[in-house]
Amino acid sequence: MPSLRDIKRRINSVQSTKQITRTMEMVATAKIRRATDRIIAATPYAVAMVEVLRSVATLSSGNENPLLSTVNDSNRVAVIVVVSDRGLAGGFNSNVLRAADKYITKMRTAGIECDIITCGKKALGYFNYRKLPIALSFKDLSADPTIDQAREIASYVIDSYVNNKIDQVVILYNHAKNVADQVLTTEQILPIDTIKVHEVGEGEEEAVYLDESAKAAAAGASEKMKQARRAAQDVSSADEMHGYVEYEPSMDAVLNELLPAYVQTRIYHALLDSAAGEQGARRKAMKSATDNASEILTTLTRVFNRARQGAITTEITEIVGGAAALED
Repeated sequence: MPSLRDIKRRINSVQSTKQITRTMEMVATAKIRRATDRIIAATPYAVAMVEVLRSVATLSSGNENPLLSTVNDSNRVAVIVVVSDRGLAGGFNSNVLRAADKYITKMRTAGIECDIITCGKKALGYFNYRKLPIALSFKDLSADPTIDQAREIASYVIDSYVNNKIDQVVILYNHAKNVADQVLTTEQILPIDTIKVHEVGEGEEEAVYLDESAKAAAAGASEKMKQARRAAQDVSSADEMHGYVEYEPSMDAVLNELLPAYVQTRIYHALLDSAAGEQGARRKAMKSATDNASEILTTLTRVFNRARQGAITTEITEIVGGAAALED
């Protein structure tokens, strides 16, 4: 059985770890609010663009736009992998990386090479370790993605697709289902076959909260998301009220300008979605670690008390035995 000193040292170690995980849990909770606010602010623009693009695409043939073409024959695809720069987020990174590795292996087995674009240090290290070539990489931006990052990725994949260097563009990331759960998502960016935007927290309200302040923050974020959706719907309804729209210089020219912007917006939306999911995953992982530390402390404290009681009992027995020996 370990000594009292060893048990006490173990208790102090677990208490220090618990303080760290508790602090990280609180920091992640605060960052969730900011990440959610960013994607809420971006949602009305993304939804409005989708509605306008749908309207134009419905009336325009769009046959001459290369982003709608599916006749490329380069036998090469671009894979955008979005993860975080740091760990301690449960299976947030590993789920995406395993899915990306499986997808790339499947493509290479079929004789199709992959241009890998990594967003996050974990993806960069993962593919470098496996000695897979990386076409484009970004780091130190996972928690705070920028529009410049999305613009650079969009420019690279659009240029490659238009010049017949790749046949398809796929993005893998974690969709923030709500403040506690994330869903592994694989979307095709190019060629553009469906015009849509993936709304964060869409139809999902159940979650596990840290405390009342986190619950209030999540409720506020949920209400803001509903207001953003209503605003986007109002924009869509206003567009439907106009019976005739005149396009200058032409409908096809407007479509040609909107499609690259749509690709950029879709990538940026995915980056923001992943950033929100990262903070939610880290908060959940740190909460679980804090709860486990509390259970370990309870067990160790019980063991410590038993050991101390046993030591006290042994000392009393020795004293009584010594006193009895002196009397004899």
